[in-house]
Amino acid sequence: MARFAIKTPTHHTTWSSMLEVWKTADEIDVFESAWNFDHFYPLRGDTSGPCLEAWVTLSALAQATSRIRVGTMVCGMHFRHPAVTASMASSLDIVSGGRLELGLGAGWYELEADAYGFELGTIGERMTRFEEGTEVIHRLLTQETTDFEGEFFTLREARNEPKPVQEPRPPIVVGGRGEKRTLRLAARHASMWDAMFVEDELDEWRRLRDVLWQHCSDVGRDPSEVTLSSHLRLDPDPDPSEVAARADALFDAGVDVVLLAFTAQHNASTVEKLGSALAG
Repeated sequence: MARFAIKTPTHHTTWSSMLEVWKTADEIDVFESAWNFDHFYPLRGDTSGPCLEAWVTLSALAQATSRIRVGTMVCGMHFRHPAVTASMASSLDIVSGGRLELGLGAGWYELEADAYGFELGTIGERMTRFEEGTEVIHRLLTQETTDFEGEFFTLREARNEPKPVQEPRPPIVVGGRGEKRTLRLAARHASMWDAMFVEDELDEWRRLRDVLWQHCSDVGRDPSEVTLSSHLRLDPDPDPSEVAARADALFDAGVDVVLLAFTAQHNASTVEKLGSALAG
């Protein structure tokens, strides 16, 4: 069965447009989830342009919808202490009635990091922080108290109450392609792995998928427990039949969920047209 999601970046758009798109998608069963992204500066075009904050908009969108699962693809670990992320995740899972998907990533956008003084660090440092932060979040969401001693984070009998609605915790989605550490982390903790845009490099995606499956085997996990997702970039005025054909190629390659990634001003009528074509 074909599985679809939408992703609406928070840059170069308005709240009213995003709200309209999500409410429309919520009414179309073919879309199982909806996502925004976690950035403070636009990723494309004029980087001085508008960019709404991820968790504030996600919380409001969760209240404006009732069926569709909601998430951020993905939260940069360098932006927030993992205890803050865990607390927000618990609260939003409760607010949404158990519909949160918790997307996590190492962080990469140097422009905004430099602007705000966020310490990205080397690739190795980013990955260590990512691994530690994910472990901390997992423990805070599932344990009564958490003790942790790491290079970046230290917790002493830390609590996170109330716990989320979903048990044992909201699904964690790991984004990234690092073979040695990101995919190993996905094998340990993720319910879904997203490799971003793979349409033009399916052979490489299959190779990375096999690496993930090997990591799953190494940690004693069934690879079928990890959903495989990919973005599909949409033109400003996409042809629904062409989008359906492109999505089919991803499904044929082994992708489980296709995220339709809007790149222009969000438009509810486009979502309606895509929903009709994809349902067929």
